[in-house]
Amino acid sequence: MKFDRKCLKLYAVTDRRWSINQTLYTQIEQALKGGVTLVQLREKDLDEEEFIKEAMDIKKLCHQYNVPLIINDNLKVAIESQADGIHIGQDDIEIEIVKKRFPHKIIGVTAHNLKEAMEAQDKGADYLGIGAVFPTSTKTNTTPLSIEGIKEITSHISIPCVAIGGIEKSNINLLKDSGIDGVAVVSAIFKSDNIENTVKELLEELR
Repeated sequence: MKFDRKCLKLYAVTDRRWSINQTLYTQIEQALKGGVTLVQLREKDLDEEEFIKEAMDIKKLCHQYNVPLIINDNLKVAIESQADGIHIGQDDIEIEIVKKRFPHKIIGVTAHNLKEAMEAQDKGADYLGIGAVFPTSTKTNTTPLSIEGIKEITSHISIPCVAIGGIEKSNINLLKDSGIDGVAVVSAIFKSDNIENTVKELLEELR
């Protein structure tokens, strides 16, 4: 699956907590219909075998829309499902190990500051997830990164960068001149009663 900066425009990161009245599969399908450009499947509590099966199903769905599927922080699941890539945090598996065991795939790395960003780029990351940029209920132990902090990273980095953390329709415009290639959104998409419409509204704000 082709990957470039345009894939990061609106990056949906799943959150099963909001899958109450419908399945996560259905929610992702609605997000894809709305126009999300990348999907990250994040499962912190799902059994690994179930995670692999789910990843294979979601990959087929994403590919129907020509959208890459990224697996969050589980190399075995990424390999077994033959997903398009993996996203890892600062305390997760080393990039060098990922590149060796999961070659020619997309590798995204979370960066909270310029030092982490430079190290990830030097080790071969394909893109960075910068944040958290706003207060977020998804990650309660993070300090929001200022717009100046985002600009410091994007001005020194050549690989694509996506902002993440507390991003919704009301604050996307604050990131307009920060140098990012797109935004990663969790709850603003998956807690919505009309995901397809919400995604379209977010894309409109990004224009």
